[in-house]
Amino acid sequence: QVQLVESGGGLVQPGDSLTLSCAASGLTFRNYAMGWFRQAPGNERDFVGGIIWDGSRTLYADSVKGRFTISRDNAKNAVYLQMNSLKFEDTAVYYCAAGVRHSDPQSYKYWGQGTQVTVSS
Repeated sequence: QVQLVESGGGLVQPGDSLTLSCAASGLTFRNYAMGWFRQAPGNERDFVGGIIWDGSRTLYADSVKGRFTISRDNAKNAVYLQMNSLKFEDTAVYYCAAGVRHSDPQSYKYWGQGTQVTVSS
C-alpha cells in the first residue's frame, strides 16, 4: 500500500528555518506530483505548494512564496519542504501528498500522517 511518512517537524523560533522530509513507498514515485499541505488548529487544510513529477516546476501559496521551497529526489522517493523565515502563522500540522497535478489541490489522493511544526518564541 501507499505510504507517505513525514519527518523533520519541531519547535522553532520566528525567523528560523526548518526542512521537512517525506519518504514515499508503495507507488511509482516519479509518476506523481507531490505536494505539501498544512492545517492549523480550527482551520481547514490548506495547500502550501506542489512540485511536478520531474521537479522542473513548482507552485506555492501566496502566504509562503519566497520563503518555502519544495524539492524532490526521485532516486530516493523523497520530497522536501525547506521553510525559511518562519512566522507564528506557519504553525500547523504539515502533510505531504501524492497526486496527479502539482497545481491542483483536488488531485492529491495519497496522504501522510502529518508532522507538527510550531513557531513560538
